[in-house]
Amino acid sequence: MGDTTNDPQARSARRRGTSRRKFVAVLAGLLASSPAIAAKRPRAIETASSRNSTPAASAKAAGPELPPRPDFSSEEQQSAQIPGFPGVRFWASSEEDYARAVPPQPGPWLVLSTGAEDGAYGAGFLNGWSASGERPDFSVVTGVSSGAIIAVYAFAGPKYDALLRQAYTTVSAVDIFELRVMPESFADSWPLAQMIERHVTGELISDIAAEHRRGRRLFVLTTNLDAGRAVAWDMGAIAATGGDAALALFRKIVLASSSVPGALPPVLIEAESNGRRFQEMHVDGGVNGPMYIAPESILLSTNGRRLPASELYVIVNGKLTSEFARTEQRLTHILGRSFSLALKLGARAELFLVAQAARRDGIAMKVAMVDQAFDRQERGLFDPEYMKALFDLGVEHGKRGEFRL
Repeated sequence: MGDTTNDPQARSARRRGTSRRKFVAVLAGLLASSPAIAAKRPRAIETASSRNSTPAASAKAAGPELPPRPDFSSEEQQSAQIPGFPGVRFWASSEEDYARAVPPQPGPWLVLSTGAEDGAYGAGFLNGWSASGERPDFSVVTGVSSGAIIAVYAFAGPKYDALLRQAYTTVSAVDIFELRVMPESFADSWPLAQMIERHVTGELISDIAAEHRRGRRLFVLTTNLDAGRAVAWDMGAIAATGGDAALALFRKIVLASSSVPGALPPVLIEAESNGRRFQEMHVDGGVNGPMYIAPESILLSTNGRRLPASELYVIVNGKLTSEFARTEQRLTHILGRSFSLALKLGARAELFLVAQAARRDGIAMKVAMVDQAFDRQERGLFDPEYMKALFDLGVEHGKRGEFRL
């Protein structure tokens, strides 16, 4: 069984007297380290606390230590199912499970990357794409982290474009997290959980279930920290089960896919194996990569294994290339800049791997991304004006069908 992350920063942050500035410094690195491909401006990170002065964004003391979770074994984890929802997930690295989960006939795929607030670009692109009349009816939609939230709306269809716009142009940091040092994290995600509850409605779930019955598939990625592996959730299968339990599980998975480890609390999901129940710990799907198309063994295969898509459309929520930024000798600047550079390299490497596989299989691949000319500066995390500008850029790119690759 994989060990959960033992973050020394998290341990030190539990001490009484942790200042807001120390918290924001660590948050800068954590937020940059998983969902954000684009560089997070150091000034934006530093001013997050000063701009978010409402009660939902004020730092509070850590709560009491959490009780230990019941122990379980690697063998139990391997065979675990979600009570009442058999077969709704698979290891993202498993070729066998992947082959069973994807549609039998190739079709166009939409792949949505991580990106935090930069997800506003992808939301805008889909709105513009719908307006152009050229948006395909995707057979498969995948999403990781912020891309998971977009994927839910994208899969349900253009009917939800207005809600997608609202989700990325009317929020600020206070709608995402509360600065509150906790045993599991440096912030509380209850505002994000409430936002997901408002947006992921019974009607949305019913529409997703209907598309699933048509043979389309929606996959959202989380990271199972206990197993140390990425999990792909068949969200349409969950929706098709129906009922309050399905709605609750659906929302919980979307929250888990966006829960940056250390910054936001992990999401515990009840599982069962051999009649014994336990709680798995799930965090941001971006821990295992910025996007999901297929197991790496398929991407690297030289034995005739092919990607089960006719076309691949990838929306990268951010920039892929680095630009000059003078780095000051301060923790927030150094952390943010370093993580950003590493993640851009990782995203480029992932895209290169996917492009090679698509070329091998004769599959057309197109990639949309934020271009270098976009130079709007953030004034804080989840700055509404910055997100609106990114959304508008995405709309223009979507209307023109502007893909970079």
